[in-house]
Amino acid sequence: MKIIFFSAKKYDEEYFLLSNKQACHSLKFTEASLTNDTINLITDEQVACVFVNDVLNYEVLLRLSKTTIKLIALRCAGFNNVDIKSARELGFTVVNVPAYSPNAVAEHAVAIMLSLNRNIHRSYSRVRDGNFTLDGLLGFDFSGKTIGIIGAGRIGSLVAQIMQSMGMQVLAYDPDSDKKDIQYVDMDTLFSQSDVISLHCPLNDATKHLINKASLDKMKQGVMLINTSRGAILDTCAVIDALKSKKLGYLGMDVYEYENKLFFEDLSCDVIGDDIFERLLTFPNVLITPHQGFFTVEALKNIADTTFNNIDQFANNIPIENEIISV
Repeated sequence: MKIIFFSAKKYDEEYFLLSNKQACHSLKFTEASLTNDTINLITDEQVACVFVNDVLNYEVLLRLSKTTIKLIALRCAGFNNVDIKSARELGFTVVNVPAYSPNAVAEHAVAIMLSLNRNIHRSYSRVRDGNFTLDGLLGFDFSGKTIGIIGAGRIGSLVAQIMQSMGMQVLAYDPDSDKKDIQYVDMDTLFSQSDVISLHCPLNDATKHLINKASLDKMKQGVMLINTSRGAILDTCAVIDALKSKKLGYLGMDVYEYENKLFFEDLSCDVIGDDIFERLLTFPNVLITPHQGFFTVEALKNIADTTFNNIDQFANNIPIENEIISV
């Protein structure tokens, strides 16, 4: 099939071209995001392969329905950026990659926790400047503490396993999971008893701004909050207020509520006009990475292979394992 890849980076091209040696599709890559203004890049492709910051709302989907595109292939797990109901009504099939590498994201979440706790990011900069003092770098033992995990799917369960091996008690909240090796509690209990809270849930109407002023007020003073799921699960302004009041002692983010104009781009020579993001960068106890939790060799290979498998199933008119039916 003919496939156009929007928001494509060099690493996307590398791994999709490698996987395509067996798949034998016709591929076209563009760094442009899919918008109303870039739909004209589509010529006669049948598949639009998109990523997390390509927004497929009703307006874009309506324009897209007038092209040759029949399949929307997300090369990621989350699909909150697609109006699934409208897509189906307009005749599109939508697929995703639900489990490209749970280990990649889980390990990245733990890496952020460790770096924040022991101030690795700050000590790295200090040593390069010839500053070998320890003031301001004090951490704490994870062993004996409690971590609350919101969303106990593949990624959340792996984080639980890793932190249990470090001696932490694990509490979890997930209305859809029934894993037997995790202690489940209600949300208020998780908020009030956790020293560390790690978010691993999808973004939907129920989870948007799940972390807000009311939920932050229920947390321990000085709690560590980690978000490697979706940016809008946090009410960023409420989080900034909690950092200022020291309710939040640590904040680690691999995603950001308004990341679509920032992440995956080199803005090092530009003035960043996002005042909320710039405010976050002023806190010494905040660590932000640029949506790189998925970024491992294994994950990129799995994303390419699974995406082509989804497309092959669609092309051959057989049941598609990863089709998104509803939200």
